[in-house]
Amino acid sequence: MAASPPPRYSTHPCRATTWQWSYPLLLTLLQLSIVGVSALQKELTINVAPGNVDCFFESAKAGQTIDIEYQVIDGGHGDLDISFELAEATGRTIFADYKKSDNIHQFPVPYDGEYKFCFDNGFSRSNSKTVFFELIIGREGDQDDPAGWSDIDLLDGLTPEEFYDMKVQDMEDAIKRVRNNLTKARQLQDVLRSHEARDRNVAEENYFKVNVWSFFQILVMVAVGTLQVFMVKSLFDVDSRAYKLLTKL
Repeated sequence: MAASPPPRYSTHPCRATTWQWSYPLLLTLLQLSIVGVSALQKELTINVAPGNVDCFFESAKAGQTIDIEYQVIDGGHGDLDISFELAEATGRTIFADYKKSDNIHQFPVPYDGEYKFCFDNGFSRSNSKTVFFELIIGREGDQDDPAGWSDIDLLDGLTPEEFYDMKVQDMEDAIKRVRNNLTKARQLQDVLRSHEARDRNVAEENYFKVNVWSFFQILVMVAVGTLQVFMVKSLFDVDSRAYKLLTKL
C-alpha cells in the first residue's frame, strides 16, 4: 500500500503573516476614524428676524476650549450688525457684543456645564439679519501633530512586533496630520465662502440703493421739466390763470 503524501505547507514568507498584520491595522484605522468625535464642530447660517433673539445651547467639559467666530453676511437693506452673547446656563454672561458685524471669541471652560450662544436682533424693527457662525468645542491638544520617529538608532534592538507597532503608530500619526490639515482647509474655505457671501450682499444692497435713488431723480427731473413747459406756455396764453398770476407778481 502506497504511503500517502505528506501534507503540504506554504513556504511563502509573507502569506502566513498577512492576516496577522492586516487585522491589527484594520483595528487601528477603525480606532483612528473614531478619534476626534469628542470634539464638537458646527457651522451654521441662520436668519434672525427683526426684534427676535435666537439662542443655541451646547455642553462643554472642564479643560475644553470654546471657539466661536461669527459674521453678519446680509443685513436685509440695513446695517450689517448683530448683538451676541455667550453665557452660562445659569445666566452669567461671559462675552457680550453690541451691534457688531463680526467677532471671534475663545473661552477656556473651567468646569462641566451647559453654555448659551445668543444672537440678538432686538434693536432692528424691520430688517432681518443673516449670520454665519462656526463653533468648535474641544481640547487644545486635539489638533497637535505628534512627533515622528526621527532617530534611526531607536530601531536597534527592537523585536519585529515592536517595529510593527512603531510603523502602525507612524501611519496613525500621518493620517491624523492629513485629517487635521483637511479640517483646517475646510474651515478656511467656509470662512472665505462666508466673506464672499457678505461682499455679494453688500454689492447687491448698493445696487438696490443706486437704482432707488436714480428712479427718484428721474421722477424729479420729469416733474421739473413738466412744470417748466407749463410755465413757458402760460407766458404766451393771456387768458390763463398762470399768466394773470405772473403779471401781478
